[in-house]
Amino acid sequence: MRETARRAFIASIVVGAVVVVALALWKLKLLIALLFMAFIIAAAMRPGVDALTRRGLPKSAAILSHYAALAGLVALLLWLVVPRAIDQVQAALDEENIASQAQDSTGVKQEILVGLQRRLDDLPKADELIDPAVELTTVAFEVFIGIFFVLASAAYWIYERDRAVRLVTSILPRPRRKVVRDTWDLIDAKLGAYVRGQGLLIMLVGTVLSVLFWIIGVPYWILIGAFAGVVEIIPVIGPLMAGALAVGAGLTVSPQVGIAAGIAVLVVRLLEDYLIIPRVLGDAVGLSPLLVLFAVTASAILFGGFAVLLAIPIAAVLGTLVDVIVLSKDPADEDVPTVLFPAKDAES
Repeated sequence: MRETARRAFIASIVVGAVVVVALALWKLKLLIALLFMAFIIAAAMRPGVDALTRRGLPKSAAILSHYAALAGLVALLLWLVVPRAIDQVQAALDEENIASQAQDSTGVKQEILVGLQRRLDDLPKADELIDPAVELTTVAFEVFIGIFFVLASAAYWIYERDRAVRLVTSILPRPRRKVVRDTWDLIDAKLGAYVRGQGLLIMLVGTVLSVLFWIIGVPYWILIGAFAGVVEIIPVIGPLMAGALAVGAGLTVSPQVGIAAGIAVLVVRLLEDYLIIPRVLGDAVGLSPLLVLFAVTASAILFGGFAVLLAIPIAAVLGTLVDVIVLSKDPADEDVPTVLFPAKDAES
């Protein structure tokens, strides 16, 4: 009887501890997500940092050069896109222009413009925007802090990664150390290749679609093209959103422009799937399309929109662990596309 009570007490303690840890992790889910994002960025940067350090540049300078290049690229994009985008936003919000076009239009175009006019009529007036403006400022500050935290954590992890790997493997049985180290390197390589490839795809798709929309005559072409590039980061759902927006904007001009916009998105998507991704990104994460769709949907349902950005990296990590632990695959035998860096840099 006493032994049964003791076992029940221990089981209760274990269950309680698991619940407490689970609740703590749930409360800290944003912090964990930011740390994981830092880990992903570090994985993407590390081959480049290693390549520069082998050429005699200090690691701190190599990391700063990556951040400087990223800041320069963002500044260039803002300089090229923002002025034109502001003009197009102002034109889009010109209620008199929309009302005039709606009166002169028929069919689908008139329905879209009338619906847009109603939406604009429902927007709050200037004196009602004070509280939302304060909230927006607070959110912007929180986003800035989050970005700074991620970039700082990524830099720190690049410094400490090798030491952390040695520490973890040193406490494991000797026969398992190589497998753990190779698994860690494989996850690092997969995540880094995925992020670098996605960055290239975002810039390429955004640029190509913006030019095509301009040629076709889609209104607000630079806004829609930039949006199409950004939502590339959201698997499956992102391209569908971009296509729907482009077709809708094109229909406000004419059915022909709407159809042409849809064809442009479809052609770019097909080229991306069958030509660009196999050559640029390859099978970096080793996930089937069905598993990608499931991961994205499950992340959105369980954790909200922000988690969608991390769905594929998380699925890639879990898939790698299943391959190694459950299926007993050797992580050293798996090839991962290096994306932008030769194999010796990606494996350093």
